[in-house]
Amino acid sequence: MSEELFEPLDNDTVTLMDEDGHEQEFEILDGIETDTARYVALMPIFDTPEEMVDASGELVIMRVEEEDDGEVLVTIEDDDEFEDVAAVFEERLSEYYEIDHLDG
Repeated sequence: MSEELFEPLDNDTVTLMDEDGHEQEFEILDGIETDTARYVALMPIFDTPEEMVDASGELVIMRVEEEDDGEVLVTIEDDDEFEDVAAVFEERLSEYYEIDHLDG
């Protein structure tokens, strides 16, 4: 998989809504662009130290897609696609973060 860094979205943070309707803010740690798609690696931002301790600390990887009103982040449904992208992010970010194997 060939990839290159891109400037993800318009800022360094994004707010996502989970399936229960709860909003969570994320920091964009990295972004890559392949021949077929763009992806971002996100880390949750917490309001309190207690939330940070209670959290799993999982890295979130999403695909960036273009829509009429701009860019949106979507969940990667294909396991093979996720594994390929996760491997790239693991390699790129392991120098800066302690990363366990990412599961889709």
